[in-house]
Amino acid sequence: MGKAERQLAIKEIISTKDIASQEELAKELLRKGFEVNQATLSRDMKELGIAKVITADGVWYQLQPDNEAQRLKMLLAYEIESIQSNDCMVVVKTLRGRASGVAEILDRLQIPDILGTIAGDDTIFIAPTSSKKIPVIVKRIKEAVLQSEEK
Repeated sequence: MGKAERQLAIKEIISTKDIASQEELAKELLRKGFEVNQATLSRDMKELGIAKVITADGVWYQLQPDNEAQRLKMLLAYEIESIQSNDCMVVVKTLRGRASGVAEILDRLQIPDILGTIAGDDTIFIAPTSSKKIPVIVKRIKEAVLQSEEK
């Protein structure tokens, strides 16, 4: 299991459980099959934008939404190989096995002109709200990829 899967597991744990320490998080990750050292865990948490937050119930790690959006855009640059379109849809080619993850990222970016996405192994079909919106969708996806490459 790689970094992307591990970071997805970290996000899931942080989102569903109250975690107060890296040690607790490491134990939860181990239960899911991820053995990590403290340095790797610390680096992952920084990349994911996870920070301790004071709540009425205590101090817990939480995902910071602004950092999450930027991280999602960064993943696009690594995983998208091409973006093409015709009169009725946009087709995004990704690294093998990554189409589902990229489609989820595109869904989370909430591009208003996207009606929905369908992902295979390395191909995503994007249905626009209107065929007239296809150039806008392609432009926004490319902008998201370019923004992340500049960082």
